[in-house]
Amino acid sequence: MGNSFKFGLQKLLDIRMEKEEQSKRVFIEAQNDKNRAEKRLTDMKESYKKYNLFDEKETVAYKKIRRNYLTSLSLSMDEAEESLKKKEAILNSCREDLRDKQVDRKTVEVIKDKRYIEFIKEQNLIEQR
Repeated sequence: MGNSFKFGLQKLLDIRMEKEEQSKRVFIEAQNDKNRAEKRLTDMKESYKKYNLFDEKETVAYKKIRRNYLTSLSLSMDEAEESLKKKEAILNSCREDLRDKQVDRKTVEVIKDKRYIEFIKEQNLIEQR
């Protein structure tokens, strides 16, 4: 068999594979951002629970400081929840983009596989003759 299989759309396949890899990196980065935002929000909630318990023996000044801290923490938690929602939307967008890139790549790979099978059949026919 002197002939070897050459796929005419190999450059297109390589480009689509590279775009898929780039999309994977963006997706992983978005997922890490979302995870960090979730952890930050969880830490804030734990801190809120920790400092939300009042003790009768505390001074008025300490109670006031703690109330101010809890109010500030509550506002920060609201902002963190909004940020988390935005990061989840970005993550979903990246997920869909990655899925589209995978479909594009697989489409060209299916064409390559079919052409390779045809090539093998042709080579077998040539050998049989």
